[in-house]
Amino acid sequence: MTGQWKKPAASGLQVAVHIGALLPLLWLIVAINQGRLGGDPVKELIHYLGMGTIRLLLLTLLVSPMAKTLHFGQLNRLRRPLGLWCFAWATLHFTAWLALDLGLDWSLIGAELIKRSYILLGFFAWLILLALAVTSVPALLKKMGRNWKKLHGLLYLVVVLACWHFWWSVKSGWIEPAIYAAVALALMAWRRQTVVRWVKSFR
Repeated sequence: MTGQWKKPAASGLQVAVHIGALLPLLWLIVAINQGRLGGDPVKELIHYLGMGTIRLLLLTLLVSPMAKTLHFGQLNRLRRPLGLWCFAWATLHFTAWLALDLGLDWSLIGAELIKRSYILLGFFAWLILLALAVTSVPALLKKMGRNWKKLHGLLYLVVVLACWHFWWSVKSGWIEPAIYAAVALALMAWRRQTVVRWVKSFR
């Protein structure tokens, strides 16, 4: 009975993940149309998408320890949809910066990447998320074998880069990025055995 209950529960949670990641984007469309993004809507839009990305990253880190704590292995099925939504939000964040803030001026984009270190950190984090999204396809997962886990362990690095990117991007007020960094460190500490095993796998 427990196994029969857990599978529908996990499927329901997957649906909840998709709805939870999609609804804020739908709200964003409404907010843009109604002019609710304040005096600098482009800046607010980029910030909103960036914060959504970090929250999804932290939720992705939370899944495995929660599955162990609750003895609910089916919860691990949420990692893939959360990771893919995280990549989707990060791509929207990056695209909004490229298109709306810099107007797809590639010379200006190149200059900004070189001049502003926090943008370079965010770009590296996005590239890693791109690699993780591409290799999350089940067929590639089987082909990669153990190397898949090694590659997908780079999510820990993405979390560090994202929090660092956020910290350096704010011009005033360090409390909000400090809170997210503290949560990320707490989750990494909770998963410390897994993190240590991943680091040792490169030796």
